[in-house]
Amino acid sequence: MVPVVIAVVGGKKSGKTATIEILIKELTQRGYSVAAVKHIPEDDFTIDTEGKDTWKFAQSGAKIVIAVSAAEVATIEKTETRNLSLNAILRRCRGSDLIFLEGLRKLVIESRSIYKIAVVRSPEETAEDLKIFHPIFAFTGPYRPKSGLKRIPYVDNRKDPEKLADLVEKIVKKKSAT
Repeated sequence: MVPVVIAVVGGKKSGKTATIEILIKELTQRGYSVAAVKHIPEDDFTIDTEGKDTWKFAQSGAKIVIAVSAAEVATIEKTETRNLSLNAILRRCRGSDLIFLEGLRKLVIESRSIYKIAVVRSPEETAEDLKIFHPIFAFTGPYRPKSGLKRIPYVDNRKDPEKLADLVEKIVKKKSAT
C-alpha cells in the first residue's frame, strides 16, 4: 500500500504538533503504522550532540552516521537539504501506512496530492489557508470556521480526537480501495 500523506498546516503556535500527536496516538491504537516528518528551519540545528562519538564521526567526514541503541535506530545524513524534494523525504518513511508532515510549507503548497488539515485561530487564518492549501479536508484548532464552510468539516481535536482520526481513516480506506 502506498502511504497516505497528510500535512497539518497552520501558523506558529497554532496547535499543529498537538494535532499530530493526537492523530498518531489514535491511529496507532487502530493498528496503523505512522511516520511523522517535522521541518526544523533553524540553520544551525543538529539532532546530534557535540562531543559524542556520532558527532565525531560526522566531523571526521562521514556523510551517514547510524546510531543504534537498545530502543531506537537514528540515521543522521550530512547533506544539503535546501533542494531536497518531498519525494526524497517521504522515501525515508518506508513501511508506513500514514505520514504526517509538519512544516515544509513550500513543498506542501505545491502538492495537491497531499491532504491537509488546517489548524486555525482566526477568520483571517481560515481565509488565508483556503486560498493557499489544497485540498483541505478538515479544520481544527481554537477557532471554529463559520457554518458557510460546510464542505470542509471542523473537528475540535481536543474534545473529539476520534472524529478527526475517523476522517483520516476514511481517506486511508478510500486510497487503499483505488
